[in-house]
Amino acid sequence: MPGALAPLGEGFRPLISAVLRGLGAPEDERAIASIITWLDLLARWNQKIDLTAARSAGELVDLMLADAIVLARHESRGAAVVDVGSGAGAPGLALGLLRPDLAVSLVEPLAKRVSFLRTVLGHFGAPPAGAVMLRVVRGKGEDLATRGEVFDTAVARATLPPAAWLELGGRMVRPGGGVWVLLAREAAPEAKEWKIETEERYIWPLTGVERRALRYRRASGSS
Repeated sequence: MPGALAPLGEGFRPLISAVLRGLGAPEDERAIASIITWLDLLARWNQKIDLTAARSAGELVDLMLADAIVLARHESRGAAVVDVGSGAGAPGLALGLLRPDLAVSLVEPLAKRVSFLRTVLGHFGAPPAGAVMLRVVRGKGEDLATRGEVFDTAVARATLPPAAWLELGGRMVRPGGGVWVLLAREAAPEAKEWKIETEERYIWPLTGVERRALRYRRASGSS
């Protein structure tokens, strides 16, 4: 059933600020204004179409924003990032709003979610100066991998079991690229051709959920 989450408009601002501060991120007004637009649209759409399982505004802000804040501080300037199974936009859309220098592709197979993401991007209008690109692609990660599209970084959240995601994500990144695996309490996947180059443990500021973000890079000598 669609959720009863209420649109808050500017009421989202203190919650967004709290999550940014809680994870040590700067409070950029351009990014915050865009995030407010996105979350308010999400709450409105969710009254008719089930887009998120969040039951409160605080849970929504953590769910949509917190993981992206962590990823944002590790991505190289101008990197091409693919978010597979974007759903309502986390973490890829949030990452693109926090880091407008990145080229972020939001890949989602379900029509209603694709429609929502495209509506959100339409509300932003022209990208800010220095922005590279945010685009929505209807499909699955396997579709892009089959077409040979490659990126600097691949990320997904709960789209596939961690080990399966690492395998698929590895097919989508260029040599030397990275695959983010986002975990709650699951064990980190192991594969001899991959090594963990970055690991960050953190807690969602508003709900206290424990998280781990691991960036994998193909081990030297692996093809």
